[in-house]
Amino acid sequence: MSGGLGRVYLVGAGCGPAEWITLRGYRLLGECGAVVYDDLIDPELLEAAPRQAIRLYMGKREGRPGPSQEEINRTLIDLARAGHAVVRLKGGDPFVFGRGGEEAQALQRAGIPFDVVPGVSSAVAIPGQAGIPVTHRGLSRSFHVVTARTADGSVDRIRQLAGAEGTLVVLMGLSRLEKIADSLLAGGRGPDTPAAVISGGCAPRPMAVRAPLSQIARAARQAGAAPPAVIVVGETAALDLTSPAARPLEGVRVALTGTPDLQARLRALLLELGASPFSLMTARPRPLPVDFDWALLSREPNWVVLTSRNGVEAFFQALREARVDMRSLSRCSFAVIGPSTGDALRAHGITPDLCPEVHTTQGLAQALERAVHPGRPVRLFRSGLGSRDLYRELSRRFPAQDVPLYELRPDPADAAGLRTRLEEADYLVFSSASGVEFLLDQGVTLPDELTCVCIGPVTARALAARSAAPCLTAPEISVQGLVRAILTREKRDRTPHDA
Repeated sequence: MSGGLGRVYLVGAGCGPAEWITLRGYRLLGECGAVVYDDLIDPELLEAAPRQAIRLYMGKREGRPGPSQEEINRTLIDLARAGHAVVRLKGGDPFVFGRGGEEAQALQRAGIPFDVVPGVSSAVAIPGQAGIPVTHRGLSRSFHVVTARTADGSVDRIRQLAGAEGTLVVLMGLSRLEKIADSLLAGGRGPDTPAAVISGGCAPRPMAVRAPLSQIARAARQAGAAPPAVIVVGETAALDLTSPAARPLEGVRVALTGTPDLQARLRALLLELGASPFSLMTARPRPLPVDFDWALLSREPNWVVLTSRNGVEAFFQALREARVDMRSLSRCSFAVIGPSTGDALRAHGITPDLCPEVHTTQGLAQALERAVHPGRPVRLFRSGLGSRDLYRELSRRFPAQDVPLYELRPDPADAAGLRTRLEEADYLVFSSASGVEFLLDQGVTLPDELTCVCIGPVTARALAARSAAPCLTAPEISVQGLVRAILTREKRDRTPHDA
């Protein structure tokens, strides 16, 4: 939207995976002209915004420099006056200690129309995720939510709640946990009162620490609890209403690289298994100038070879730009490297004629050698940064043509804080050799305790050439193969061994 006065939507993003946003919030993201987002927002949500939408990070995090509230207010007003539909994407709920009220007041004063879209608050969701209900019959009939963050850093007002019935939930208080506990004890809370510190949702280091109130600060410190965290004090903090059957990747942190589409598919699989995936570095496809005579595909029988979902999308984009009539492809046979690429091809109405049993470039080359007549032209459409091994194999037997359609480029915004974010991961997933180069070209050293997972042998060789980091190779070139490699390693490491 542009021209005239825009509108601002104060949208609660929830406090965890992208799925925790409301349906209305997600729909508004898909229609917006600008998104102004907070810290700890699942990157998958940003991918829901239109490609041309303005994306502005304006997060505030304790202990880190960030924009003032006045700067944020002014940005929202300016974008709306420029005619944009603006989604102000806020962690949790906009009005639960999220300064959404201040932003609404600023918009009111400026005469900017706005809507509020509620979100899932960390005050109830994060304890619930750890199996702690904030209310429970017989234990707690009410709960109180406060923030430990004040202008002077004091926690005196928390002491006034020491005698309140029910559950006390404290947000943004981990750095003041010892003072909070002392204030509650001084106010009359018993030293054996159950307490908990929970990091969850999009927190870098998810954990739940339980201890009596008099010991909770020490227990959290020993466990290495890190912000953002929610503090719970009261009888329900002793409960653990989690499923007795833990998911196989519970607590495993997985750093993702690759395209937004690949990361979204990986994230969905990993979340279902209990893992905590997060985006480390995103590579975005960019089209290349195509030097290819599309009329060749209709003059004689051809084999079109596609090696990735991105390649499929780039192929059809190039056809559209060249105004190629789809009926002219009737003499083409299509080969894909694996089921995922085949699914992408089917989405365009074409069923692949060949998909190798072994989903690697070597497997594809061998399958083509068995299936294709030696004189039949083979056109390989792929990434300009990909390995040329497959082309070399094919050109030995067929009149082959290598046609780069696109290249992947890293998002510059991901370069900040790479080392810190890597230290939070148990596994690092690479979906291409170029992804290895993009990351290591940033000058980072992979931590010794980190295990890399490569989508195939070409990617694994690229990593071995640059780093001695421990590496797993997926049994097949697919997101399912990447996940299977992690599952196999975790099953091995978690299975007790005889001494």
